[in-house]
Amino acid sequence: MQNILVLCTGNSARSILGEAILNRLGALRFQAFSAGSKPTGRPNPFAIALLDAKGYDTSLARSKSWDEFASPDAPKLDIVITVCDSAAAESCPYWPGAPVSAHWGLPDPASVTGSNAEIAAAFAQTYAALTARVEAFLALPEGLPPAEMKAALTQIGKMP
Repeated sequence: MQNILVLCTGNSARSILGEAILNRLGALRFQAFSAGSKPTGRPNPFAIALLDAKGYDTSLARSKSWDEFASPDAPKLDIVITVCDSAAAESCPYWPGAPVSAHWGLPDPASVTGSNAEIAAAFAQTYAALTARVEAFLALPEGLPPAEMKAALTQIGKMP
């Protein structure tokens, strides 16, 4: 089983959604985690509401620092995926195991202003985009060499 870390600066929206989707759709192949460089301290309520509505168990969802995954006793990471441009541009900690990294940048639904319906629609759009990317990821052959995995994940990150 591979360990995947989904990163975003605040670890409140996109990375929380990515972690949940990877754990549901890839349950037999992956264990996903999420973290942020500057965690907000709690998942965005719209992210939790969307996941709850789709039947996810959100009881363990939490906003946490990426430092948790750089410690010697942290899970060995196989893949690190950034989902926001600011996290992709930051200097990441050293990840034990030298995981494959890729960028799947998406607009931040937490930055959307407007009615609750408009904000919820932005979260639904992000969820749909992440789901499509995770499905494409799951369609890849297992056991790809690191360079091929990185190239494939980078291409997936360019999906709309």
